Amino acid sequence: MTATTETRPPLPPFNHASAIEKVRLAEDGWNTRNAEKVSLAYTPDSRWRNRAEFANGRPEIVQLLTRKWAREREYRLIKELWAFGENRIAVRYAYEWHDDSGNWFRSYGNENWEFDEHGLMQRRFACINDLPITDAERKFHWPLGRRPDDHPGLTELGL
Repeated sequence: MTATTETRPPLPPFNHASAIEKVRLAEDGWNTRNAEKVSLAYTPDSRWRNRAEFANGRPEIVQLLTRKWAREREYRLIKELWAFGENRIAVRYAYEWHDDSGNWFRSYGNENWEFDEHGLMQRRFACINDLPITDAERKFHWPLGRRPDDHPGLTELGL
């Protein structure tokens, strides 16, 4: 991986509290839907698999996220820690969004993350499935942006 002087705490090795913090920081970043800002959490040469797409490096990550959020409108995400160890974290997540025709979806996924010593993610592998939902089935109703601290997480929502 490329050497960097950037630092993104918390840093590995992770403990339970720092892994939970890292997951929430990632969720908060993604809920901004700002591809440039989100890309800064990854090493300059980070490698991704997102569904059937592969991205290598920040410029490709920005392109992937820009395409994603152009088609996934009103995107709201919740991530939850699944497991951690040393410099790796596994998460499960769900997000709700609608397409340009107003059809709502809840997308469920799992991610495996690997971090460098500076706390930047150097590898991200994601598996995602989309479930069509009705507007009445939506569970993520906060204003666009960061999920409020008092909004239930995935476990509390029964997801």
